[in-house]
Amino acid sequence: MLLEAGVGAFFPLEQRERFGVSEDRHVLLDGLAAEGVGPGDVDVVVLSHLHFDHAGGVLRAWEPDHPPELVFTDADYVVGRTAWDRAAAPTPRDRASFIAELPGLLEATGRVELVDGPTSSTLGDGYRFHTSDGHTPGLLLTEFDTGDGPVVYASDLVPGVPWVHVPITMGYDRFFELVVQEKAGFLADVAARGVTVVFTHDPDVAASTIRQDDRGRFVAEFSRP
Repeated sequence: MLLEAGVGAFFPLEQRERFGVSEDRHVLLDGLAAEGVGPGDVDVVVLSHLHFDHAGGVLRAWEPDHPPELVFTDADYVVGRTAWDRAAAPTPRDRASFIAELPGLLEATGRVELVDGPTSSTLGDGYRFHTSDGHTPGLLLTEFDTGDGPVVYASDLVPGVPWVHVPITMGYDRFFELVVQEKAGFLADVAARGVTVVFTHDPDVAASTIRQDDRGRFVAEFSRP
């Protein structure tokens, strides 16, 4: 199971530098290989949305004069329907956030499930989605059960520990006030249920639980090394 595909090394050097992607190799594949997992072992890829930094890792590393190709050739792909529609017809403001070829490559597999609600027929029991429209319409936050309690990938609704503070947003968010409203509800829910939140853009903290302090502010519970 693969839940966030990352950017990989899809872009040529000048674009990687522009977006702060310094690696010249497919680090996602390197990470999977370190766990003994090859591309053919991945059965399902869940894409929280189709921005390049969350979906680019499904593509092979960029090569000059070589068209983009999917690296997980045997996988099913799960995407929110609204996120899919936004990637297929982005606005001028967020067009640069998408890889134009990606929807067509995914659709050509015949193995894309577009989800409209909290469950997925591809994933089955033990998985559920939270949805968000503030960062980009149709964002999926995947929650799943483990032996140590539920875990949720917060994607770009809560991309790192600083964003646990409800008023904090980022420039890539499409609808700032909606992000604030959605975060307040999401964090209240995961704090009440003891859900571990995985941060996809925090360089120091991979995951934490959430609690409210004596002033009612949400804070991350984690231990730094």
